[in-house]
Amino acid sequence: MSAAQPFSPRAALGLVATGALAFLVMLYAIGAGLTGGGNDGGNHALSKGLTGYAALASLLERTGAEVRRSRDAGALDDRGLLVLTPPHDADGDELARIVETRRTVGPTLVVLPKWVTAPAQGDAARTGWTMPVGTRRARWVGALDDRLDVELGRVETAEFAPRGKSARFVAPSAVQSLTAREDGAVPLVRGAGGEILVAYLNDDGSYPALDRWSGWDPPDEVDEELFPVVLVAEPDLLDNRGLGDSRTALNALALFRALRADYGDAVIFDVTLNGLGRGRNLLTLAFTPPFVAATLALLLAALAAAWRGFVRFGPPRLAARPIAFGKTALVENSAGLIRRAGRIRLLGAPYAALVAQRTIRALGLPVSANAEAIDAAQVRRGVGGSSFAAEREALVAARKPHDLVRRAAALHAIERALSR
Repeated sequence: MSAAQPFSPRAALGLVATGALAFLVMLYAIGAGLTGGGNDGGNHALSKGLTGYAALASLLERTGAEVRRSRDAGALDDRGLLVLTPPHDADGDELARIVETRRTVGPTLVVLPKWVTAPAQGDAARTGWTMPVGTRRARWVGALDDRLDVELGRVETAEFAPRGKSARFVAPSAVQSLTAREDGAVPLVRGAGGEILVAYLNDDGSYPALDRWSGWDPPDEVDEELFPVVLVAEPDLLDNRGLGDSRTALNALALFRALRADYGDAVIFDVTLNGLGRGRNLLTLAFTPPFVAATLALLLAALAAAWRGFVRFGPPRLAARPIAFGKTALVENSAGLIRRAGRIRLLGAPYAALVAQRTIRALGLPVSANAEAIDAAQVRRGVGGSSFAAEREALVAARKPHDLVRRAAALHAIERALSR
């Protein structure tokens, strides 16, 4: 009697399938960098602090835009609107190289940092919450264009006309604006006093949507392969703190609609410049073409092997001993030797004599009794069928293995009937 199984086959299959799927999802998440984290209070799209841009990314997603938060430095060369939010200590030369490389790839928006923050204090503070403790100018702006610089001053409102309405600043006493020499930048958003808050580089390109917004008249001869570089000098126009005001949020959406009007690709928020990048690894490669084909093939092979093991019939066969115990080994070895030698036809006469001796002994007949004496005992006891002598002669005369087995079985049946 077998012990009761704790799980049915269907339940066991469900457990195995669920565990395997969870393991694969975990591998994919590790390889793709989807393991959470990033909410460190910095000025990037994964941060929910005052100076982060998680609210902007979420707002764009909810309005139907395709938004990607990229930890891969390789995505800096992807098509789409790339949003860079470098910190104060960013490498200006590296930032300039990235921007210059993208001039023929896709539009780029650079948000300049301003706030110096510290972790929020108090019982109600959550992970990633910050509080401003001061301001600091980004000194690497000149690396993007030597005609540009930034300054801090008092600005009450930002004028988004003609696309939007005026928006008031949360901290009007410390608004960062852009200064441009020799018409180095074309303003898109100005302060109430004419300060340049958002602008794009004045170069040989033509950007219809931005030109209409700013009222700029591009030169007659333009480079059609160039994409715009937009600079947001005042981060409160786009960061979590600024988007707490509904009018500022609506103006931010209007700005992004203008930026994406001529380029309908995704919005890519880069976080590698903020120290949150993850390079490619073996897990990443396993889920990216062309290696994903080999990964799928291995998964299907593993699935087939698991299914084959699950649906096999009966318990696994135990390996037999190479040499069996006692009489069993002797009989099997002797039978194998006779079969290999091809002398099975010689077994009939010795087996018939052995059965006759056992039957005579069982009946209590004299040792010198013959097959006829066994036949007489068979008649006296009423054992029907062929006589012992006839079956004995047939067994001695048999030559084929099938005939030998059939006659030996008949002789053995008579022996059992007479020995009861």
